[in-house]
Order: sequence, then structure tokens, then C-alpha cells
Amino acid sequence: MKQGARVVNVSRGTLLDEPELILALQQNRLSGAALDVTETEPLPAESPLWKAPRVFITPHTSAMSERLWDRQTAVLMDLLGRWFDGREMYNQVDFEKGY
Repeated sequence: MKQGARVVNVSRGTLLDEPELILALQQNRLSGAALDVTETEPLPAESPLWKAPRVFITPHTSAMSERLWDRQTAVLMDLLGRWFDGREMYNQVDFEKGY
């Protein structure tokens, strides 16, 4: 990343090398980081990320919105209907891809 960039991670905590992220922040190579996910969740109290400079940490809530529960309920109800009717499912985990 270029000097002074900001990192925002709302996807998977394992995408970032946390020790390198901390080092880049300490050496002022990055302007900051916003993390909604971390390699270990919940983030342990002893994690150096808590004391790293210019880090904003949220508790894995980036998907929250006023419409979240309605959307999740609609998907759940649709999938339950499909399950009980023996119809094809979607949003299934692909264990070979890891998601």
C-alpha cells in the first residue's frame, strides 16, 4: 500500500497480517486502520491491536442497518421453506473454497 493509506477491513480478519499492520501503523506508513473483524474474535484483551496507534475497532457489526433483521428473516424463512419442501438451497458453504 502507498504511504499514508488507510486500511478498512469488514470482511475476514485473516486477510490482514496483524503484526505487519501494527508495525506499519507504528512506523507511520499507514494513516490508520478501521477493523470490524480480526484474526481472533472476540479480540483478546492482550492483543496489541488495542494499543496500536490510529486504530478504530468495532465488534463485528459492519452489516448492521435498520433493514438487517428484515432481510435476514426473509432469507431464513425462504431457506426453511426450501428445506422442508426439498427444494434447492442457496447460500450454502463451499468447504473447498472455505466459505
